[in-house]
Amino acid sequence: MNEEVPAVNDDAVHPAARGAGHHPALTGCPWHDVNEMLQAAGLRPTRQRMALGWLLFGKGARHLTAEMLYEEATLAKVPVSLATVYNTLNQLTDAGLLRQVSVDGTKTYFDTNVSAHHHFYLEHNHELVDIHDSTMMLSKMPEVPEGYEISRVDMVVRLRKKR
Repeated sequence: MNEEVPAVNDDAVHPAARGAGHHPALTGCPWHDVNEMLQAAGLRPTRQRMALGWLLFGKGARHLTAEMLYEEATLAKVPVSLATVYNTLNQLTDAGLLRQVSVDGTKTYFDTNVSAHHHFYLEHNHELVDIHDSTMMLSKMPEVPEGYEISRVDMVVRLRKKR
């Protein structure tokens, strides 16, 4: 019998681990899967990273600010400081497990869906929502200064309620 473990968000695997042919064996158990994701990305699964990772990745694709995650951690009785939350979010982003999305340069969200996609920003409740239109595209890219290349394009479409 040839059984395969279903892949849960293959995009969450660090590109270096993906390129090396190493995919963590994901089980659907958030605690186990966070441990595997951290190790595949080359991050040590400390208690704080595990707890914050469980809060981040245990509820599917989501968009959180550091403050939102800190509030969830506090409610879950996870003993972390806001500085630790910021550091962990930045480490997970650097490792390719999160995608950072800035809105207005004043608010930064961390997206657990690291695949290429764009967002709606709902101004009335400060919510970031994925755009599911795969046919959306830019018609022309700008000239890139010499010595640089485009790493990714983030489009945020701001929405407000009709008056």
